[in-house]
Amino acid sequence: METCWSDSGAPPEPEWINCGDTAYAGGTIFECGYRAVLDASPAEVWRPIVSIGGRTGWYYGDKLWALRGMADRMIGGFGLRRGRRHPLNLHSGDALDFWRVIYADKKARRLLLFAEMKIPGEAWLEFRIESQSGKETLLQTATFRPKGLMGRLYWYMLYPFHAFIFSGMCRRIEAYAD
Repeated sequence: METCWSDSGAPPEPEWINCGDTAYAGGTIFECGYRAVLDASPAEVWRPIVSIGGRTGWYYGDKLWALRGMADRMIGGFGLRRGRRHPLNLHSGDALDFWRVIYADKKARRLLLFAEMKIPGEAWLEFRIESQSGKETLLQTATFRPKGLMGRLYWYMLYPFHAFIFSGMCRRIEAYAD
């Protein structure tokens, strides 16, 4: 079986497998979500979602994404160097910059990414398309499960940047879809 440099690296073991997080962490899960109601077909909304990353970039705050990628590489992570396998197709298991595709289904209209960057916890980025009242709604959710005090500090320190980047990303996907 042929291999490709973009698929290198095994995903890290999920931290929920290992019990023993400190009591003050409390199993907390942080989320921030964004929504856009679109006058576009599901296919028109899906295309910019599955084109994300690699040479296309992340639609908003690409310099901040690059900075985060450099920081990740400096501490031993993948950074943004892996790119993506194909410019328009994503499949479960694909590497996507410093994310791993967990679920990509055009029919279910859902893309779920797991962060493989070095962070004190686990992070997911999800895109869903739902039909409501004859219009398509794009739902974008960033989820973080912190590990210990450092995980909580990480979330609160970066939340303003995440809010800026993820809301801008949602607006840009909306613009590309319309």
